[in-house]
Amino acid sequence: MTTYILLIDWTDQGIRTVRDSTKRLDAAKKLLAGVGGSINQFYLTMGGHDMVAVCEAPDDAVMAHFTLSLAMAGNVRTETLKAFPEAAYRDLIGSLG
Repeated sequence: MTTYILLIDWTDQGIRTVRDSTKRLDAAKKLLAGVGGSINQFYLTMGGHDMVAVCEAPDDAVMAHFTLSLAMAGNVRTETLKAFPEAAYRDLIGSLG
């Protein structure tokens, strides 16, 4: 499984209906699970983004499908970061010679 960090921001529509956002999070978890992934950690954040999620998915196409599905609902915008775990980081740096 590949790890992804999602930086999430409410749209104008999403913040107007913020009271429903916990239900939307539950639906997003179910949606990602339905395509073979998971939301492993979720945070409401202060600063440059409204929320951060740490997700896993089988591949980039699954994550793209998930984030496009979220965007289509109109409540959030996302920025997706593909994350490499420490072991992969060490291998990559080690391969530089």
